[in-house]
Amino acid sequence: MRTYNLLKYIFALLGAALLVGAFFSYQNTSNFIEEAVETRGTVTDLAYSRSDDSVSYYPVVEFQSASGRLVEFQSSSGSNPASYDIGERVSILYRVDEPFSARINGFFSLWGLSLILAIMGGVFFLVGALMILVPLIRQGRGAKLRETGQLVVARLQSVEKNKGLVMNGQSPFRIVTQWQDPATATLHVFRSENLWFDPTDHIPGESINVYIRPDNPKRYWVDTSFLPKMAS
Repeated sequence: MRTYNLLKYIFALLGAALLVGAFFSYQNTSNFIEEAVETRGTVTDLAYSRSDDSVSYYPVVEFQSASGRLVEFQSSSGSNPASYDIGERVSILYRVDEPFSARINGFFSLWGLSLILAIMGGVFFLVGALMILVPLIRQGRGAKLRETGQLVVARLQSVEKNKGLVMNGQSPFRIVTQWQDPATATLHVFRSENLWFDPTDHIPGESINVYIRPDNPKRYWVDTSFLPKMAS
């Protein structure tokens, strides 16, 4: 449980940091484009970089600056297969006072870093935010059902592991109960919230209180207030 609580804040903070990085990268590229001039250059080589089992090819471009100086630079964006061929003419952007800051005038060469940071940041932040918000939303629904819902006494069916959720190699437990609606004879199965310890030895009997919405029993809350609280 402590690992879960720590990870949700790490994910949210890391996602926020990556999104901030994406914003500054976007701003940096936007300022660069405003200040840059466009010219044509030639791909003179394809530098390759190996990482684990993958290889990326980075175009090396040569161009002549406005001052007549011959400048060569390597693009910071690589791909496999290579996006450019040796000898290919390409559009480039550069600052007159900093010709070696030149970039190929292509979407990924200009915006690739911002896009990657934004996607990674969005994923991490969304996961962290959901890990934080979902329990709070469930607690709010549980509190509302305790106040306005119908109390039914369900029968203990089992204690199961929620294998759909794995944290630090472990899955939480859930108490499974069932209740038959006397008016319709319909059997309903209710599952408690995730519990990060085995509650089996702490269940006092075969009956467990469940609060349901009378018009929609699929909205329910299993009362586990009889369980001991985990030490933080």
